[in-house]
Amino acid sequence: MHINILYIDDEKNNLNAFKAQFRSNFNIYLAESAQDGLRILEETDIHIIITDQRMPGITGVQFFESILQEYPDPVRILLTAYSDIESTIDAINKGNVFRYIRKPWDYHDLKMTIENGYEIYNTRKELLQKNLALQKANDELNRFVYSASHELRSPISTIQGIINIVKTDEKTKPENYLEMIQECVSNMDSLIKNIISYHKNNKLLNEIKDINFQYIISDIISTYRYDNMIEYIDLKCDIDEKMRFMGDEFRIKLILINLLSNAIKYQKQEEKNKFIAIKIKTEEDYVRFSIEDNGIGIPEAYCPNIFKMFYRGTSQNSGTGIGLYIVKEALDKMGGEISLNSTEGIGSVFEVRIPNKANLIPATAII
Repeated sequence: MHINILYIDDEKNNLNAFKAQFRSNFNIYLAESAQDGLRILEETDIHIIITDQRMPGITGVQFFESILQEYPDPVRILLTAYSDIESTIDAINKGNVFRYIRKPWDYHDLKMTIENGYEIYNTRKELLQKNLALQKANDELNRFVYSASHELRSPISTIQGIINIVKTDEKTKPENYLEMIQECVSNMDSLIKNIISYHKNNKLLNEIKDINFQYIISDIISTYRYDNMIEYIDLKCDIDEKMRFMGDEFRIKLILINLLSNAIKYQKQEEKNKFIAIKIKTEEDYVRFSIEDNGIGIPEAYCPNIFKMFYRGTSQNSGTGIGLYIVKEALDKMGGEISLNSTEGIGSVFEVRIPNKANLIPATAII
């Protein structure tokens, strides 16, 4: 049990006795003064703080009270030979103390108190993480409902407007508006697909299997065979799969689809030499891949926010605003990382790193 304990006491004999008794059970850090204790707190992740009540210049309760705001997580135990009701009340109310133990301590009682305190420490940490996750989920749900409803209504309103124009103007030829309607339907279809991907990414567990990046890239590119935009783009692929790689195929494909889709969508219309370069290399610990384009790029001010839900880094070529958010969420599920290097008017490079699970699964367990 790797429990880090800070024990503060101005009596060296007590410090030595404590370390002698508990060093085989816990990681012990000793301090002869409150100042030394603060220094240790700054340098080490402490789980339990035990301090003597009577120390020169400051009491144990005063020390706990002084660090409460900056170090709220460690569980506090007050140790003293002087037991009175006032200091006990202060210890609980001001110092947020877990237990109040009289000296000389009983080894088994103090050991059990430390272990119980560590359980409380872990419970608090887990509760905080769950509360933060719940807060994030609620914020995203509110933003998702509002933005998704707006994004879905927008193309419908446009199509309704076109229909009204065709109905009221007898000279209007409906075929003149087919391209506009097609674009609206395409945008709505993209959003619905991304919503489905977002839901699956949140619900599905990681399914680890052997990954063939050559096959995945070929499969993704084949979906664009009827897309006129890709005809004018020089698509370069450099795939090095010498090292076996295992990972979550669904999420890896999801990431590549969204990044490639953006690289195609945000090309410069006037550029004669459009290109997209895909580089993939599997390594023992990671797969690293990048997708580079010479498209419109992303303004520097927008870059810190592009992985937020429904955030758009440009007003050109309306996207769904959810693709890069899904990319980041999928990477978080796999312990991966992504970075962006983009210059407005020049192009963008997205670089991704995903851990290789091949070494974590016994060969006999692979189907």
